[in-house]
Amino acid sequence: MNKVIITGRLTRDPEVRYTKSGKAVASFTVAVDRRLGRRAQEQAGDQPTADFIPCVAWEHQADFVGNHLIKGSPVLVEGRMQVRTYEAQDGSRRYVTEVVVNNIEFNGPRPQGAGAPGAGAPMGQAAPQPQAPQGNGGFGNMPNDDEIPF
Repeated sequence: MNKVIITGRLTRDPEVRYTKSGKAVASFTVAVDRRLGRRAQEQAGDQPTADFIPCVAWEHQADFVGNHLIKGSPVLVEGRMQVRTYEAQDGSRRYVTEVVVNNIEFNGPRPQGAGAPGAGAPMGQAAPQPQAPQGNGGFGNMPNDDEIPF
C-alpha cells in the first residue's frame, strides 16, 4: 500500500501551470515539523527540525490549491509517494520524489494577511477579522484563574 499523510505549512505560494492538453497542475512544498525528544533535540543543535516535502496536485485539486492556499497555509495532505526519473540537459539521469495529492484540506486558521482570491472575502475587499468571544463564552459562572486548583 502506498499512502502518505502529512500535515504542515506551505513554504511558498503554490505554482499552478497547465499541460498542453489543458490539465491544471500545482506544485508546492510542505514544511513538516519533526517530533524530537528532548535528548534528540539537544543533539540536533542547529540542525533543521523540519522536512520539506514536495507535492504535486492535478486538475480539481490543483485549482483548489491555486485559488485558496498561500505561503504559510496550514494543510493536511493525503496522497501517494511517487519516484520518477528524467534525463537532464547534460545527459545525466535525475530522480524526483514527491507526494501526488489525492486530497488536501485546510488544517487550521488562515495565516494573517492571507488575501488569496477565493479564500474569504471577494477580491478587492478585506476579509472580516474574527471577533473574540464576549464574556465567558456561554459556560455559566466560570471561576477566575486564581481559583482553579491546578
